[in-house]
Amino acid sequence: MSVLVGKKAPSFSAKAVVGENIIENFSLDQYLGKKYVVFFFYPKDFTFVCPTELHRFQEEIAEFELRDVAVVGCSTDSEFSHWAWLNTPKNQAGIQGVTYPLVADINKTIATQYDVLAGEYIADENGDLDVEGEMVAYRGLFLIDKEGVVRHQVVNDMPLGRSIREALRVVDALQHFEQNGEVCPMDWQKGDSAMQPNHKGISDYLSE
Repeated sequence: MSVLVGKKAPSFSAKAVVGENIIENFSLDQYLGKKYVVFFFYPKDFTFVCPTELHRFQEEIAEFELRDVAVVGCSTDSEFSHWAWLNTPKNQAGIQGVTYPLVADINKTIATQYDVLAGEYIADENGDLDVEGEMVAYRGLFLIDKEGVVRHQVVNDMPLGRSIREALRVVDALQHFEQNGEVCPMDWQKGDSAMQPNHKGISDYLSE
């Protein structure tokens, strides 16, 4: 699993669905210099755990917007599958009412770039290709700053739903650091005391 923290988020252009509209060339580059991005992957449309997460992100969308954060979802389903799911009522296991973009990664290239693709192609001794695992995304989440740099990532296995409150907490911690220059200890919450960073290098400690 690649660690993307501290690196530029992989760039892509893909189809996405926003509300009733299919966007032909959607890219996270549109947010550079303007917004933070919480970019998350989920395994499949029309499943069980996934809609609980997508609805929770929608329930908290105002909190993300208050923090100047764009929320963007992605799976290896097509834009037509996204569109159909978005037009299915919640009481029928749909995600009607979700307003943030859902990216279609049907070629699996974006999941591969972010290294969250569960399956992989394996060539046998004859050069024939087979698939090992299921070619869908794990539950990856990436917090990208306004400069396009990944500052936080977490990847869950498919049965394990993630915490949207934790995603908000990490956004708060990053913004507190950027605004105040203070680092945030374990379980830090917005409004808690933070700490001045220690700028000593390891050589300073070894010489003491």
